Amino acid sequence: MSEIYRDDRDVRREAGDDVKRSAERLGEDARGAAEQVSARAQKEAMEQAERAKGGAASEMSGIASALRTAAQEMRSGSPQERTFGQVAESLAGASDALRDRDLGELAGDVSAFARRNPLGFLGGAALAGFAATRFAQATSEPRSESAGATHDDAAAPAPTDAPARPTPTAPTPATAAAADPAVVPAQPKTPGDS
Repeated sequence: MSEIYRDDRDVRREAGDDVKRSAERLGEDARGAAEQVSARAQKEAMEQAERAKGGAASEMSGIASALRTAAQEMRSGSPQERTFGQVAESLAGASDALRDRDLGELAGDVSAFARRNPLGFLGGAALAGFAATRFAQATSEPRSESAGATHDDAAAPAPTDAPARPTPTAPTPATAAAADPAVVPAQPKTPGDS
C-alpha cells in the first residue's frame, strides 16, 4: 500500500512539474508575442511620425514658396517685401531642418524650447495645430454629395432662374397719400384746435 501511495505522490509531483513547465513556456510565448506587437507598434508609430514630419516640412516649404512669390510681386525695397522675404527664408530654413533632423533630436529641441519660452511654445503649438488641420483636410478624401453641402457649394451664388419680385405690403396713411393724391391723410389735432 505504501508503494501505491509513493507512486501516486510521484505522479502528482510530475504532473505539477509538467503544469509548471507548461505555464513557464506559455509565459515566455506571451512575452515574445507582446514584444513583437510592441516592436510593430513602435515601427508603425515611427513611420507615421516620419510621414507627418515630411508632410509638415512640405507644407512649410510650400508656404515659404508662396511668401517668396508674394514678396516678388510687391514693390522692391518696401517693408512688406522685405518682411515677406525674411519670413519665407526662415520658413524654408525651418522646413529643411525639419526634413533633415532625427525625430529624437527634434523632440529634445522642442522640449528645451518649451522650458525656455513657454508662451512661444504654446503659440507655436497652436500654429502647428492649425497647419496640421489644414494639411489633414487637404489630404482627406472629398466628402460625398449625400454628406451635405461642401465648402464650395456654400460659396456658390443662388440660382438665377427667375428674378426676384418685390412683395406688396399693406399701405400706410403716408404711402396711401403718395400713391393717390386724392387721398389726404388726416392731420392730428393739437390742443387748442376746435
